Amino acid sequence: MKNQTFLVKAIWDEDANVFYSESDIIGLHIEAQTLEEFEILMHENAFDLVIANHIKPQELFKMKISELIPTIFWERGTSSAAAA
Repeated sequence: MKNQTFLVKAIWDEDANVFYSESDIIGLHIEAQTLEEFEILMHENAFDLVIANHIKPQELFKMKISELIPTIFWERGTSSAAAA
């Protein structure tokens, strides 16, 4: 996983009144009522899920520390609820 880049996007669901995640990080599923809560959950879970689901254990010990740090782009959703 050399310099791998991931995207996390917050999407507003009007029917459920929550932001939910769209991401290429395997296993990352977030639902939150506010963008602030969404961002906290993303920071708490995204990195660990990248390590757990995108790196094979045998590769982990061969990698440099700098290669373990993924780039995660975070796109905040927009809605009238986001301003509240």
